[in-house]
Amino acid sequence: MPDGEIIVIGGGYGGIRLARQLDEVARVTLVDRKEVFFHRIAALRAGVHEAWTTTPFIPYDRLLRNGRVVTGKAVGIDTAERQVTLATGERLPYDVVVIATGADYPEPARFLGTTTEEAGKTFAAHQENVAAAEHVLVVGGGPGGVELAAEVRLARPDARVTLAHAGSELLSSTGSKWAGRRALTWLEAHDVEVRLDSFVSPGPDFGTYRDGRGGLIEADLSFWANGTTPNTLWLRLAGHGDWLNPAGHVKVDGTLRVGGHLDVFAVGDVNDVSELKLSPVAFAQADVAAHNIRAHLASSGRHRKEPRSYRPIRRTPLIVPLGPTDGITLVPMPGGETAVLGGRTSTLAKAKTLMTPYIRRQLGFSA
Repeated sequence: MPDGEIIVIGGGYGGIRLARQLDEVARVTLVDRKEVFFHRIAALRAGVHEAWTTTPFIPYDRLLRNGRVVTGKAVGIDTAERQVTLATGERLPYDVVVIATGADYPEPARFLGTTTEEAGKTFAAHQENVAAAEHVLVVGGGPGGVELAAEVRLARPDARVTLAHAGSELLSSTGSKWAGRRALTWLEAHDVEVRLDSFVSPGPDFGTYRDGRGGLIEADLSFWANGTTPNTLWLRLAGHGDWLNPAGHVKVDGTLRVGGHLDVFAVGDVNDVSELKLSPVAFAQADVAAHNIRAHLASSGRHRKEPRSYRPIRRTPLIVPLGPTDGITLVPMPGGETAVLGGRTSTLAKAKTLMTPYIRRQLGFSA
């Protein structure tokens, strides 16, 4: 095995892909605060259905054959000494370090705590709240909000469900009006109250919300599905605020390197590449970064590889599940058009299993 220490900070979609690809190339250490991989794609259903509580938790123990996974929190990167510092004080030397700490999502698409027991209790609490609620309010009409509203409606056909969106169309981030209309049709057909052009904020009393027009919404349970925050506060606290853009994303060049450092990379939701932040995109970035890291490690040898530039994926297939047996699939077509497909394609591709077997294979399991 060639000499070289690679530290991957963050065990999300991009982190596991990168670590697994480099496992035969050098000594890989994956650092993550969680004891298991969190399959976030399955988290919304896990927050509603008890049978899915543990589905998002996939062990790391089959990910690497030669490398190791360290459960811990990175708190600093010393580029002079080329070391990563953990919260315990342990310092890990590196030849290449990759920042793959992802982004923080609203609940229930969030892993709270560090153990499966802690996160499982959070999901169980969400399930109990959904089961007991008379009125559930979902704020945000993007893919996550639409998916969550559908899951809640199918789990609670007797409850009142409202989806409030600040924009004039659902799924507007996809650039497809047809997708938004199809989502609206499905939700209204399933008796979900959809409020468009409705900027919601907390109201004066517990369980009350203002809709931006002076109206008041009363709901005993609410979920906010309106954006993510890159997990980079630790970098700012460690003195690397100059690596971040105003939104908190890590600035990278075309080769996915950080701040002019040849040995520091960032992949996935955490970086500032302008594209939809989806798992296939994180995988694509990891593939390019893996090539460039191999090129960097072999740069002193006779057979030097040239680094590749990452080409942002402006248009990519997207599936929005509407429960386990329906959904909306968007497929980019030539000429800038987007094909919008319905239930059968969505069910087979994602909605039924939420890609769990595929992701388990990425971590070394048979399914």
